[in-house]
Amino acid sequence: MIQEHVLWRDFNDDTLRFYASLGVDRINLDLRSMEEGTPGPRFRAGQDMSSFLAEACERVATYDMVLWSVFMSAWDDITYGTDQREAALDAWCTMLTAVGGSGIEALGYNFKPKGNFRTPSDSGRGDVAYSTFDYDHFLTTRKEPTAGESWHEDRMWDNMSTFLKRVIPVAHDAGVRMALHPDDPPIAEPLGGVAQICSTVSQFDRILDEVDDPANGLLFCQGCFTELLGQGVYGEIARLAERGRIVCVHFRNVRGQLPRFTEVFLDEGDIDMGRAMQTYFDHGFEGPFMMDHTPRIQGDEGSRAGTAYAIGYIRSLLQQTQRRG
Repeated sequence: MIQEHVLWRDFNDDTLRFYASLGVDRINLDLRSMEEGTPGPRFRAGQDMSSFLAEACERVATYDMVLWSVFMSAWDDITYGTDQREAALDAWCTMLTAVGGSGIEALGYNFKPKGNFRTPSDSGRGDVAYSTFDYDHFLTTRKEPTAGESWHEDRMWDNMSTFLKRVIPVAHDAGVRMALHPDDPPIAEPLGGVAQICSTVSQFDRILDEVDDPANGLLFCQGCFTELLGQGVYGEIARLAERGRIVCVHFRNVRGQLPRFTEVFLDEGDIDMGRAMQTYFDHGFEGPFMMDHTPRIQGDEGSRAGTAYAIGYIRSLLQQTQRRG
């Protein structure tokens, strides 16, 4: 199955019609925006958003697709453990109950308050700009945080543990699988003053073991795991798929691995994407797969050409893999 990530600002009939025409099966609705007029602040305030989610499901169903998951970043009050954490955890649990009650099966999230980090882009075929990270270059521009901006590893682990122990039982009861996205880049050190604890294999094992429940799963970003492991990504796909903790996949290819990598088109990275797809199936995972960070082709307003290319590539691999059985 193929799933596509849709930002709230793009959640309209034109977008849904476009994805339906490409053979997308499922939609992942991104609710992270906290701008006024978006639904994000209402979720954060702990409002019951059941009616909103039901209407969103109906809208997607109009195009013969399923609203299978939503995405929300863990709010700063949760990741930083502020004095508003309890209210934020209550709101997260209210959100999970509404998500499950609407028939939505998964909630993707991240636990990285500083977001992603990148350095100047490499140039690729057709003069496409490739999203790039070069650790040596990053060090030349890195700003050291002040004492008040530093969030050490022990502190972040405490905040993660508190979060998981509170919300995973609610997710389980609601029939929702939580899907954690890795840090990007997956470097287990403080970036932007905040320790990254969603970067290494051992860190993910610790997170999954913290609350050992199928509702505590991963959005397996193949790109991030390749940035970390290189050719070792096939083994990690097999291991986590067999454990049953991959909820969905960001099917992305990269060239190189840390300390330097570039995000490239699916057909030109270091990973054999056909082999990767087969590995998922051989070890019990069959989707959904999402394209991720596809390069933007010059002159392609809205990135539709790049998106269509990536989805078509994934669809072809899926069909070939399914035929082989």
